[in-house]
Amino acid sequence: MVIKFHFNSSVTLNNRNKLKLFISKIFKWEKTNATSLDIVFCDDEFLIDINRKFLNHDYYTDIISFNLNDDFFPVVGEIYISIDRVNANALTYNCSLTSELHRVIFHGVLHFCGFNDTTSGEKILMKAKEDLYLHKYFVSRGTKNAVPRETNR
Repeated sequence: MVIKFHFNSSVTLNNRNKLKLFISKIFKWEKTNATSLDIVFCDDEFLIDINRKFLNHDYYTDIISFNLNDDFFPVVGEIYISIDRVNANALTYNCSLTSELHRVIFHGVLHFCGFNDTTSGEKILMKAKEDLYLHKYFVSRGTKNAVPRETNR
């Protein structure tokens, strides 16, 4: 699987190769075939333009995911992440920027694996999966002190 990061906004993303490997593992654990994923880090204005143009939504969001494969599988995806929204979320939910950034990345990957967050039940399941993968990612890197704090989402 090919995973590429693109930066249209200033953000620090450490351990990129380990993160790419972990994202590939999420697809494997969720039994989802994926061939390529581009993750674009941008600002609010860039993402709201995409939201208006492609989804006819006129509001800010932290993430938009597109599967470019007409058959949906294997996933050929693009994830757009607003660093402005991620920063605001980190403040709102009293968590680190690193934790929130990874949560949003995993959230986008989970959408490609068939998870939704429209209903309250779906939101609970999505958050549980995000928490699971945050814990696995930070603990598996041997940085127990870096395990993100629990938030009240």
